[in-house]
Amino acid sequence: MSSRHTKGTPPVPDVLQHLDGTPVLMCAPDGPPLGDERAATDVIGDGMYHGAAWAAVPVARFTDDFFRLRTRVAGDIVQKFANYRLKLAVVGDITSYTEASTALRDFVRESNRGTQLWFVPDTEALRVRLASAGGPSA
Repeated sequence: MSSRHTKGTPPVPDVLQHLDGTPVLMCAPDGPPLGDERAATDVIGDGMYHGAAWAAVPVARFTDDFFRLRTRVAGDIVQKFANYRLKLAVVGDITSYTEASTALRDFVRESNRGTQLWFVPDTEALRVRLASAGGPSA
């Protein structure tokens, strides 16, 4: 399981939860940053090990480059998840990023129309989306 901690604090593991019947790897906010394909592969491996259909990764885990589309970090990470058939939910407030980038705003809107990548404000919003998308096969 992926986790990161500072001296004196116990690590917080990533855990599998079922949100409205869908197995979701709930990634800890203080885990290793997702800034490249290698880091994505670690999360994907954890998700596959646990039998997850989705990985819910807090915004705090992504490097700033993920939100700068010109770096291609987001595309590389999302493609890696798609290749392994694990869906990705970016969980948290990304307003500061979308206010600064029309391209990112468009990317988020288009992603949220699809089934591979969603940007949601919190875990409850993810649960609601999964329920309305039809459960485990969502």
